[in-house]
Amino acid sequence: MEALLIQEIDQKIDELDKTIESIKDRQSPADTLALSQARRSRKELLSLCSELTPADRVYLARHPRRPGTEDYLDALFTNFFEQRGDRLYREDPGILGGIALYKGKPVTVIGCRKGKNLQEHLACHFGMPCPEGYRKALRLMRSAEKFGRPIITFVDTPGAYPGMEAEENGQGEAIARNLAVMSQLKVPVVSVFIGEGGSGGALALGVGNRVIMLENAIYSVLSPEGFASILWKDASRSREACAVMKLTAEDLKTLCVADTIIAEPPGGAHRNPRSVYDALDIELNKTLNKLMRQNSQELADDRYKKFRKIGRILPRKGAL
Repeated sequence: MEALLIQEIDQKIDELDKTIESIKDRQSPADTLALSQARRSRKELLSLCSELTPADRVYLARHPRRPGTEDYLDALFTNFFEQRGDRLYREDPGILGGIALYKGKPVTVIGCRKGKNLQEHLACHFGMPCPEGYRKALRLMRSAEKFGRPIITFVDTPGAYPGMEAEENGQGEAIARNLAVMSQLKVPVVSVFIGEGGSGGALALGVGNRVIMLENAIYSVLSPEGFASILWKDASRSREACAVMKLTAEDLKTLCVADTIIAEPPGGAHRNPRSVYDALDIELNKTLNKLMRQNSQELADDRYKKFRKIGRILPRKGAL
């Protein structure tokens, strides 16, 4: 696997997909043979994706075709009614939120949005929410608590937007207030990490009773590039940083940060989004049904206990 990185494999699969699409309807013997060879090569490349390094998973978590919050909304929910604005300053498109129906029951859905094209990327700061976005999320969460709606968040951000205007408008305070309020909410909160999860910008939507992570999602205190720049003064060592940061879903489940991991198809979620939607749907339905059996105080206490045990180091036998 080290000899052929996931990025190279991904590009080769894309080339084969174009070849398959261009000749699949042709009937000549030569085209039939070429189609068979292309499909066999594609299958062999996908088989190489079974053992990924942490750096490979970072690549897949950031993949431009990876399904985002809007895709999960369309696939899993109905009757979505978007709510905009923080009622203080402005609308931040970097956070998408509103009320929807899940299995016929009302829920509040909030998620990070990166955009699908350059214009949307720029408007959403490439998935980095501003304080107005976090305040909008807070407004929606308080409304959900008032009306007894479960909250489902989708996290996919490299971190909160670090621009001067965001800092002037209270980026740190907005994130801190989200953390404080989410920790005390009296309704079920399920946080789903679907791509990147960077620093406080991700944690501001990640204080859930249950944290679900996709197999190739990541969650860390900062980016691998930032880690390498600080520790080794060399951002080019980011691949090495990925290996020591414990940022993969499997690592985070071991550390009790994540509760459940959703398997992805070989090559990443963008290769077969429908299979990911179906797997998440099953887990989300099961999780919500369990949480809905708890009363409001039990939900708040459960969330508190979950986050208090993260990072706890048990004493060695014989230690004082």
